[in-house]
Amino acid sequence: MKLSDVALPNFEFSASQRETLDKYLPVVIAALLVWLAARGLRKVFWTGFGLFWAFGGMSTLRHLLH
Repeated sequence: MKLSDVALPNFEFSASQRETLDKYLPVVIAALLVWLAARGLRKVFWTGFGLFWAFGGMSTLRHLLH
């Protein structure tokens, strides 16, 4: 089963368009997933940093290191 055969109802593609779609659609989907994961990690980092800063900041870190 090819990706160009899935979830594209009522679209008529030429053979060259189907080849291009089969070639690049997995790359586009993978890039989208990587981008979404990076955004999520960035938000988690900044949320954690904000909580760390709000609930003690460097004094909490200083107590952990001694």
